[in-house]
Amino acid sequence: MSDTWSIYGTELQSRFLIGSALYPSPTIMQESIRQSGSQVVTLSLRRQSPQSKEGQAFWQMIKDLGLHLLPNTAGCHTIKEAVTLAKMSREIFGTDWIKLELIGDEYNLQPDPIELVKATEILLNEGFKVLPYCTDDLVICRHLVELGCQVLMPWGAPIGTGKGLLNEYALSAIRDRFNDTTLIIDAGLGVPSHATKALELGYDGVLLNSAVAEAQNPEVMAQAFAKAIEAGRLGYLAGQMPEKNMASASTPTLGMPFWHQE
Repeated sequence: MSDTWSIYGTELQSRFLIGSALYPSPTIMQESIRQSGSQVVTLSLRRQSPQSKEGQAFWQMIKDLGLHLLPNTAGCHTIKEAVTLAKMSREIFGTDWIKLELIGDEYNLQPDPIELVKATEILLNEGFKVLPYCTDDLVICRHLVELGCQVLMPWGAPIGTGKGLLNEYALSAIRDRFNDTTLIIDAGLGVPSHATKALELGYDGVLLNSAVAEAQNPEVMAQAFAKAIEAGRLGYLAGQMPEKNMASASTPTLGMPFWHQE
């Protein structure tokens, strides 16, 4: 069954976007990404510069994977920082895609909703294809869509917590409200079942890093998430049975034979 989707017109088969940070070694990073089957890998210019000596080896390993690159503005706290880093990333990595992160609070690394909207408008006007990392706030998502974002990336939970989808109602509302927008759950997923649930809600994909990179066996966990994402998508396409308040036997009693002991 063909079930493709797209990010700003780029057609994809895998619904798994994966990060390149926090792995025990570059080799494990590379193999985990391969095992994920992902076609998109995120990377940060701030953390790994291709121009540095150490960064050159890392950059070569990323290039060898042959995937679409999604640079991010991780660690930025101001609009100026985020816009500057986005422009540098476009020049070095050769892509207009940018995962826009703009942190508003250090306690839970929550995106700053107001500054995020302002930075998004600037970058869209500069020709970037912006994938904003945001909270599950419906109104903020509406502002981002109205600016021209074709992709939104609301969190499931604060980044790195592994708590899963903390507010399914809010996430479902975003999905229902923006039928024509590509939606990707970004941050907070900890186990494969969290990814399954995200896809069952109708989200187009998931982006994660820590859940794979910090697992005891990252390569195997990458495979687990890939299968979970596929299961969730198939479950969404199949359509869930209606929930009921009363039990309903799967085998009807009408017409059943009754056995009598003599």
